[in-house]
Amino acid sequence: MSNILVIAEINNSEPKKATLEVLSKAKELAAGLSGSVSVAAIGSGLSGFAAKVASYGATKVYVADGVDRYSTEGFATILSKIVAQENPGLILFSASAMGKDLAPRLAARLDAGLAADCVDISADGGKVVVKRPVFAGKAFTQVAFSAAPAVVSLRANSFAVAAPGAGNAETVSVAADMGDTKAKVVEVIAGQTTRPDLTEAERIVSGGRGMKAAENFKILDELADTMAATVGASRAAVDGGFAAQSMQVGQTGKTVNPKLYIACGISGAIQHRAGMRTSKTIVAINKDPEAPIFQIADYGIVADLFEAVPAMTAEIKKLGAKA
Repeated sequence: MSNILVIAEINNSEPKKATLEVLSKAKELAAGLSGSVSVAAIGSGLSGFAAKVASYGATKVYVADGVDRYSTEGFATILSKIVAQENPGLILFSASAMGKDLAPRLAARLDAGLAADCVDISADGGKVVVKRPVFAGKAFTQVAFSAAPAVVSLRANSFAVAAPGAGNAETVSVAADMGDTKAKVVEVIAGQTTRPDLTEAERIVSGGRGMKAAENFKILDELADTMAATVGASRAAVDGGFAAQSMQVGQTGKTVNPKLYIACGISGAIQHRAGMRTSKTIVAINKDPEAPIFQIADYGIVADLFEAVPAMTAEIKKLGAKA
């Protein structure tokens, strides 16, 4: 399993942060396996993409330029051809929406083993070993692959992005032929926000049923803006019409792994905790001292969120002014 193939995710011709995390980890793994790192990039306007990922350790970049929209079947078709040409021992995805959709499809086509949403990966005696959460994050399992290729998706914010350096990568052009797909994407509607995606955000401020109304989320927006954070929501808040479904964190929403997660007015039902309990630091604000969220919180504030959140915002603004 010496050679590693990283499947890139691209936004406006640039590698997404989650891809750079995966690539940085791949470079580290390749050193232990005495192998090399290749990247597969599918998209449009990718003329300078190879140079960008070469600085993070890629030595070969397969580029399928001219694909405007994502297709599970189409991408799997192109990637299958790249895998046949590269013959990697390990194929790495980010555990994003695309990665969770595409990795199983590619693994099925390759008749390969798959470990999804992993939070650690290592090479042990030439074998790839991964760590992944189970039972809604209450426990972790270690999985070792006995055959190649191994297909693995890695949870965002689990690994640091290495500092870019000098590097050159061989560029291999691949036909952007997705074949005759059964489903076609006819329209993509971009989200109306400049904040990072929840799955990649390093800081998240989330609101729950305790927010009481959609207009009250403005106090979370103000707090998020002071600390370059993204705003999320619990299922109760989404079902109540307080927040959009795209903001939902939890078992039926998005799984997040930020450095800081601030839960405001969220009781902490198991479905919500399943999507955020691996956050590095959890701060809970709830006026109910018995709320389950306090069981996993690093810091708890028993208070009315409508008093505590504005106070936090004011204090952070003071710290920013002093800096």
